Amino acid sequence: MDSFSLTVVEAVNKIKNAVVKIDVFKKVNGKFQQAGSGSGFIFSSDGLIFTNSHVVNKAEKIMVSLLNENEIEAELIGQDPDTDIAILKIYTDGYSVAKLGDASQLLIGQLVIAIGNPYGYQHTVTAGVVSALGRTLRTQSGRMVDNVIQSDAALNPGNSGGPMINADGEVIGVNTAIINGAQGLSFSVDINTAKEIADQLLRNGKVFKAYLGTALQEVPINQKILRHYHLPNKTGLFVVAIEKDTPASRSQLQEGDIIVSFNGKPMNTMHELFKELMHKEILTAVDISVIRHAQLINFTVFPTTS
Repeated sequence: MDSFSLTVVEAVNKIKNAVVKIDVFKKVNGKFQQAGSGSGFIFSSDGLIFTNSHVVNKAEKIMVSLLNENEIEAELIGQDPDTDIAILKIYTDGYSVAKLGDASQLLIGQLVIAIGNPYGYQHTVTAGVVSALGRTLRTQSGRMVDNVIQSDAALNPGNSGGPMINADGEVIGVNTAIINGAQGLSFSVDINTAKEIADQLLRNGKVFKAYLGTALQEVPINQKILRHYHLPNKTGLFVVAIEKDTPASRSQLQEGDIIVSFNGKPMNTMHELFKELMHKEILTAVDISVIRHAQLINFTVFPTTS
């Protein structure tokens, strides 16, 4: 077997028993009828499962199928439509636990592998490469979710909620979306973001996230600018778009700016900004610094929760 194939086979073998098929049901005339399906993966020894919020939202019954064909009813622990993440729990055995990786170590061009149940074809494997990092994607709730991984691994309806893994079999993303009509464009929620969401859902039953209203992209910053302003950054957050009637639109922030500091902290990655916006203390005047046409500009922004 060639080395590429061997890498994929070994990575899949490490996680395949943690990947599940999810079927959702709703009552019609007093009887349960299937209303959709998706994917998920077990990430704790006590049966906690990551999937997408849009897969299980408004479901009246959720059934989970393991690789050994065991089918168990699952409990919805919590969900966050804004990041399209949901947590389920099953009470059974006969599964393994997926190892969660560190998406901050990903590089563009790196091999990634998706596992899921497109169109009900259980445990379908596709492979590709990381096409871009730190994307912003609009979820089905209408909110913009940051820190999304773009890849060219083929995803189809039913893949939603399944794992995106690296060559070591570690989960680096939760598959969440495709763009209808586009080829070679698929998106996964960064696993570091998913872990933060899971932590809040398990501790508080809900998620707190302040909101700016921007579409961002991680970009490198010219070394001359970094040296001139003595900035500790390696990268910054390029403002691709600003939504109307949002904290960003009511501030001095402009499209084309590169955010280099927020709340007194350097901003190299989307995840760093995401973590700052998860603190309730952030709902006040926050200092922000941007590079605009090679100039460093400082002003304030007022994050809100809606």
